[in-house]
Amino acid sequence: MTKLLELKSVYAGYDNKIVLRDVDLIVKKNDFIGIIGPNGGGKTTLLKVILGLIKPIEGSIKFNNIDDNLIGYLPQINTIDRKFPISVREVILSGLMSHKKLFGRYQSEDKRKAKELMEQMGILHLKNKNIGELSGGQLQRVFLCRAIISNPQILILDEPDTYVDSHFEMELYGVLDKLNEHMAIILVSHDIGTISSHVKTIACVNGSLCYHDSNIINQEQLKTYNCPIDLITHGDVPHRVLKKH
Repeated sequence: MTKLLELKSVYAGYDNKIVLRDVDLIVKKNDFIGIIGPNGGGKTTLLKVILGLIKPIEGSIKFNNIDDNLIGYLPQINTIDRKFPISVREVILSGLMSHKKLFGRYQSEDKRKAKELMEQMGILHLKNKNIGELSGGQLQRVFLCRAIISNPQILILDEPDTYVDSHFEMELYGVLDKLNEHMAIILVSHDIGTISSHVKTIACVNGSLCYHDSNIINQEQLKTYNCPIDLITHGDVPHRVLKKH
């Protein structure tokens, strides 16, 4: 399987404070990796390293067979400035900014694709709305369209199931399953019970990274990985799994 991204012995942090230590990770074509771990464990730092927002203190990050490091990114909703005066359509088209010349106009094909994505996500009727007028679920749809309009080879999502209703959450994972047919996906989430039905492998991040080559994981394995996450299983009644169940 083609390697798209490889981190080797990466140390990263801020102001000489190391957050991540000795991280190794390989992302291959059509991977679907779930990233879990406690708050402050380094999940966001890992994403920033991959996105090029911070440089490793030590170690290396290498992209293979990715045109212009083509990565789509869906940030946490609470990091988005809803007061910024920009419409839904403009937000989605901004996902193509790195692929057009400075002050260049969007082509008819760009606009057609934006319209197509809005139709698929059921938000075409919102195209001229300011993002400050949207609900959490609507905003997630908009920024997912923005993240995939450039046809990235790797799609990164930072807790996309936060601030959305249960209906859109089910719809979102259906969309991601389809997208995974032609792109690798890295998904950060606290809800391992939900994502384990969709991801193919799991990485536990808590100062270091422990990679689990399966989507099936139990509480004892989480303890071994030094990953203090409660395992929740979803059914008619969501419940916590403490031991073998």
